[in-house]
Amino acid sequence: MSGPREHEPALRRKSALVIGVGGLGCPTLMALARSGIGRLVLADDDEVSLSNLHRQLLFDPEDVGKDKAAVASQKLRALDAGLEVELVHSRFLPDNALELARSVDLLVEGADNFATKFLTADAAFLTGRPVVHGAGVRWTSTVFAVGHQGRPCYRCLFEDVPTADVGLNCDEAGVMGPVLGLAGALMADLALSCLLGSCDRQGSIFAYDGKLDRLRRVAVTGRSDCPLCGIRPSIVDIDEARYLAPTCAITQGAPPPNSRREDPWR
Repeated sequence: MSGPREHEPALRRKSALVIGVGGLGCPTLMALARSGIGRLVLADDDEVSLSNLHRQLLFDPEDVGKDKAAVASQKLRALDAGLEVELVHSRFLPDNALELARSVDLLVEGADNFATKFLTADAAFLTGRPVVHGAGVRWTSTVFAVGHQGRPCYRCLFEDVPTADVGLNCDEAGVMGPVLGLAGALMADLALSCLLGSCDRQGSIFAYDGKLDRLRRVAVTGRSDCPLCGIRPSIVDIDEARYLAPTCAITQGAPPPNSRREDPWR
């Protein structure tokens, strides 16, 4: 069986944008850095919080209050001195989404709000980039990869930003750190496969139940009426209004939102 460094020459020429340096982004970044990837772009404008240390594995108590992306950059370079790390001290937003997506070979999304998830899906499709989505809450996590062809996509699964406020995000509902660690490892594995030209597992959603210690894989069928990747797509550009639903709902396999916050991107 081949080891990760066998593919290092090819991976050194590859790049990935990781959206969110949180409970999913941290283990994903650690695995990607150790793989020999050439460039990582980190998009996050938050600070390290004490309450998140149990699931954000890149950070230690002495990092609390510091810029999350900057601390992550230092620790990732310590894992691989040849790694190039670029920092984006911003959320992934409508005004920078397409530019950031075009600057890399692949997107990895670990946000905990629906606005960012749908924006990432749209930007990846419109720029022809593969994307790996991740989500987690309480004892469950899900991972879904979309290949270069862009179908089936995230909107084939969840259609649109939900509109009924019935749930909490992971900060409010809680999440088990190991559940996110497993999801992050799988996200990195799928990302590396796509970067090396093998997206054979794209189009399936992987769901992990931490209480049962069970990982399921379910194939997703592309919707012919999907507004993004369907026969007659209606989404042909990035329009901020498309992601600003007044309230949001929990969808099976997706992260619970928190529409009570005024900023839909947090």
